[in-house]
Amino acid sequence: MNRFSKRARALSAAVALPILLFTAGAVFAQAHPNPATPDSLRQIQTMEPRIGPPGTEVSLYTENIPLQARVVVGLGAIGTGFEELGTGDQGEFGEIGATVSVPETATWDRAVVFIIFNGNFAPTGLSDPFHVTDPAGRIQRTGTIAGQENGCVTFEDRDGYFYTLAGDVGDAAAGDYFVVEGAASRSVACPHADTIEVDRMEETEPFERPRPEPFR
Repeated sequence: MNRFSKRARALSAAVALPILLFTAGAVFAQAHPNPATPDSLRQIQTMEPRIGPPGTEVSLYTENIPLQARVVVGLGAIGTGFEELGTGDQGEFGEIGATVSVPETATWDRAVVFIIFNGNFAPTGLSDPFHVTDPAGRIQRTGTIAGQENGCVTFEDRDGYFYTLAGDVGDAAAGDYFVVEGAASRSVACPHADTIEVDRMEETEPFERPRPEPFR
């Protein structure tokens, strides 16, 4: 497993994709002839744990990323820039392993993803969503009731991630907009999405979801 440096360098401050990369004294918009979209990036195969507060150490491992001379691991949310968490090299068989810490700046109201870049900051890998919690182990999501699937109430957040809701959801109906708070978990009864154990649910105004653009 590669040893990743502990330095953390902010690559952006609330910028929309395409990603703007910040280095000392300069800002670069990485442009590539074949930009990658979230759907076309290779999935990081293992991420443990998937839920935790800022400061949580997360282990990443994957063997499906093309060989590259340099590996950069970042963290960010849909529609924002990414913060660099560490750098390292691939193993001789192409495997990438890293243990990085969730920054203290990560908030509980949006899912974040880990992303792997090469030395030119072209994205090559993307993780499943990581759920940053508050000190009580809760997350907050803003979104809409999408309907029911196999008896499970399905909720889509503003970034397009799906959850199932457990607990009292009142008379919530498909298309209603809510701010939902509760503990995040994996449910045996509703295994097709992460579950929010609802302890607070408040109706909110309609909103526009960000439209993810190609990573460049």
